[in-house]
Amino acid sequence: MYLKKVDGPRRVTLPDGSILSRADLPPPDTRRWVASRKAVVVMAVMHGLITQTEAQERYALSEEEFTLWRQAVEQHGVKALRVTSIQKYRQL
Repeated sequence: MYLKKVDGPRRVTLPDGSILSRADLPPPDTRRWVASRKAVVVMAVMHGLITQTEAQERYALSEEEFTLWRQAVEQHGVKALRVTSIQKYRQL
């Protein structure tokens, strides 16, 4: 088995003890963003698996969109990433 050379770590351990690897990231051509996929990308950036710039380029995200995802997770947790919960967690 051959491992593809990548910059940075191949996997990171999250605070809850689970392991997040590059294989757990959604595919680059993802178009349907459910809360769990958004959360994986945000956690990967927050814990140093990939950089924010790499995530934005890989998934064609704007800086503003990614920042909103990250703020939602930091302030309210993964549930805030659900589209149906936006109004509940939106700041006025």
